[in-house]
Amino acid sequence: MTARTTRRTPAAKSRLAAVGAIAVAGALLVTGCGDQTKDNGNGSDGGDTAAGSAAPLADKLPQAIRDKGVIKVGSDIAYAPVEFKDDSGETVGIDPDLADAMGKQLGVTFEFENGTFDTLITGLRSKRYDIAMSAMTDTKDRQEGIDSETGKKVGEGVDFVDYFTAGVSIYTKKGDDQGIKTWSDLCGKKIVLQRGTVSEDLAKAEAEKCPADQKLSIESFDNDQQAQTRLRAGGADAGSSDFPVAAYAVKTSGGGKDFELVGEQVEAAPYGIAVAKTNTELRDALQAALEAVIENGEYRKIMDKWGVAEGAVDEATINGGK
Repeated sequence: MTARTTRRTPAAKSRLAAVGAIAVAGALLVTGCGDQTKDNGNGSDGGDTAAGSAAPLADKLPQAIRDKGVIKVGSDIAYAPVEFKDDSGETVGIDPDLADAMGKQLGVTFEFENGTFDTLITGLRSKRYDIAMSAMTDTKDRQEGIDSETGKKVGEGVDFVDYFTAGVSIYTKKGDDQGIKTWSDLCGKKIVLQRGTVSEDLAKAEAEKCPADQKLSIESFDNDQQAQTRLRAGGADAGSSDFPVAAYAVKTSGGGKDFELVGEQVEAAPYGIAVAKTNTELRDALQAALEAVIENGEYRKIMDKWGVAEGAVDEATINGGK
């Protein structure tokens, strides 16, 4: 996940209510998978997803996708519990389960393809993927195709169908928080995180504020698991990622003995499914499918299954990010 965004300026702290680490991760450990070919634990056989004729919203999709019966999804599948590989190699998590439920409404299968997070929008522009679904934060910069670091336009931007809300957390080695409670406490320290995320942007913004004799060192990685490995080995003082992801790592890494959460969440913002600006028909079909699974209760079942109900949304919004 690091709320995966490209915003430059850290927002005021806003606590995302009550998605407690124990509650999150406890539910995460008792989970099925988002495999499209078998029961996903939500009461339906995934084999029905390609039966477009039986799907209530199939006619909302672009004809080319209806003909293929597949929506190609770009995703960084190393971000538990949002999307990750289980012990059997299946792609599982919040996003795959939600995609499976939406697929039943649309009569198609969502096929997840693994990619590095900071290349997903490029893959969307090049039509390698139909959508990107990867705990991607909906921001104005992404909507407008602006590089958050340079402020320059790098593409036409994307539209988002927003489906979840999450904030960003800091975590440290367990029993060794070194007095870190807020981002300002990181001056003079080293933080590890995933490249192209809000965690990286927050760290860079904080580094600019640090005194010359207390520089904040930042080490960025292709995925969050690499950052966790670095911190676990003692190569840094802290790590940062989306709260659900950080909570999952705290609960599961080393049987709960490796890490601890410190301080409060910041940058609470929506996750969105990214769609090319030119593909409004697909965007609107996804919005309709998400609204349908919210209304029929499947959405809430998925959020409860993964222990992240407090990040749930009440409606499918397009481009709700700031």
